[in-house]
Amino acid sequence: MAWLLLGIAGILEIAFALCMKASDGFTRWVPGLFTVAAGLASVVLLSMALRSLPVGTGYAVWTGIGAAGTAVLGMVLLGDPASPPRIFCILLILAGVIGLKLVTTG
Repeated sequence: MAWLLLGIAGILEIAFALCMKASDGFTRWVPGLFTVAAGLASVVLLSMALRSLPVGTGYAVWTGIGAAGTAVLGMVLLGDPASPPRIFCILLILAGVIGLKLVTTG
């Protein structure tokens, strides 16, 4: 259950970042409100997952999902550069997230 909560928290972290971009520095209210809601929900679910996961693992996986997911969606949806070195670095982040999942009990 903790890993499921952590996965959902990571997805909400991606939504948080994309909504923040859409809020244009919090000058647009609707995306700004979604930014706050997604960020709060993400942190709440992270804290629930950390009840049974090591904090270092949980936080690293949460930020890894958020960072890699935001980078990929930035490339796909927002036209961020998709150079081979960037893609390779995203793959390294995902490898770290998968590695932490494989070596952590909980």
